[in-house]
Amino acid sequence: MTEPTPPTTSPVDPGPTESAAPRRKKAYAAAVPLIALVVLGLDQLTKYLAVKELTGEGRVDVVGDLFGFYLIRNPGAAFSLATGSTWIFSVVAIAVAVFIIRISRTLGHWGWAVALGLLLGGAVGNLTDRVFRAPGVFRGHVVDFLALPNWPIFNLADCSITCAAVLIAVLSIIGIGIDGRRVSSEKTAEKTAEKPENA
Repeated sequence: MTEPTPPTTSPVDPGPTESAAPRRKKAYAAAVPLIALVVLGLDQLTKYLAVKELTGEGRVDVVGDLFGFYLIRNPGAAFSLATGSTWIFSVVAIAVAVFIIRISRTLGHWGWAVALGLLLGGAVGNLTDRVFRAPGVFRGHVVDFLALPNWPIFNLADCSITCAAVLIAVLSIIGIGIDGRRVSSEKTAEKTAEKPENA
């Protein structure tokens, strides 16, 4: 009588969710600096063209009074706020950039990757002006040239920062955490689990 052969064991398949999760996290983390580089490149290119083409030209209307180009040098923050504190905004921008790069390793959602990439690109775009433009290092004036009626003149980096802020607000409102988890659903599950114990 032959003994039954023991079943062969196959290696455990980690499954698509377990194996894909680290790859997704790496993709989110890599997307942040890539988006930031695109924003930085476009920001510096448009500023270069603005300085080259608009110096001494005054306002150039594109869509009547609704939109135009008007070159100014801004010593303050975004939208010409808090002029005279350039070095403070330089330090803040460096701190924000370091924070974003570190936190990008924990991202779990494309929305956050895009938002932080836009924020990083905008912050570094204006920081580049403050470091390399006159009148000096960390005191350089930011190039602004986009003009709307009844609104401070701004640039592409300011647009990027604003879009990032809006996207972060939307993600927070709908309850998507920076790690990709639904914050509201987690709280609901915790409350549901606590009810039998408290009853």
